[in-house]
Amino acid sequence: MIKVLIVEDDPMVAQFNQKYIEEIEGFTVVAVAHSGHEALVKVNEYQVDLVLLDIFMPGQNGLKVLQEIRTKQEEIDVIFITAASDAQTIQQALRYGAIDYLIKPFTFERFYQALSAYKQTFRTLKQQPQLNQQELDGLLSNKKIKEAPVEPLPKGLTTGTLEVIVEAIEHLKDHPFSTDDVAEKTGISRVSIRKYLKFLTDIGLLGERMTYGTIGRPVYAYLYNEQNRHLLHHYLVDFEK
Repeated sequence: MIKVLIVEDDPMVAQFNQKYIEEIEGFTVVAVAHSGHEALVKVNEYQVDLVLLDIFMPGQNGLKVLQEIRTKQEEIDVIFITAASDAQTIQQALRYGAIDYLIKPFTFERFYQALSAYKQTFRTLKQQPQLNQQELDGLLSNKKIKEAPVEPLPKGLTTGTLEVIVEAIEHLKDHPFSTDDVAEKTGISRVSIRKYLKFLTDIGLLGERMTYGTIGRPVYAYLYNEQNRHLLHHYLVDFEK
């Protein structure tokens, strides 16, 4: 398994990144740090192969953390995940040896592509003591990001949020559930959830029926059509089969 350290000062963003990683085969999160100083401490505490590193953090920023890792000659790779998009910062990150650079907000597809390319390179270099030019060229070309074979979601929907909502639905699938049930599990607003439930109903993953609450107000209940689960593969790159 590729051992990952997440360095992100926002606990919610760190949690989402951890969820994404754990959905991709071959990776495990060994620790999460919320500052540059904490990241350097945990690099010494844990065996780490890959650091997902933000730049804007309290105290020591991500570039300083990467410099420190390189100074100590740690055998660790770094992918930046950050809102910093100015050319000078990106150039510095690449010069210090970052293997990839994701600008927030990023899509799950882009995140998946970055980790998949890294996994292939990591495994090849671990397993083969020598490479010929053709094998090396294959690894280098693998870093070029290609379009994911997915269909675009309707305007206003994102794959990251869809992943979270589908996961909540999977926990509710044994009984009819409401918008409020999904909101309670995800912490996402009911207004947003309704858009995603409508989309999932339109593609046939959910069935919908109207019931009446205690005060006579109509309430929509949703039923999970598990036999149509495969439909999500058109929209989510790494949705399990």
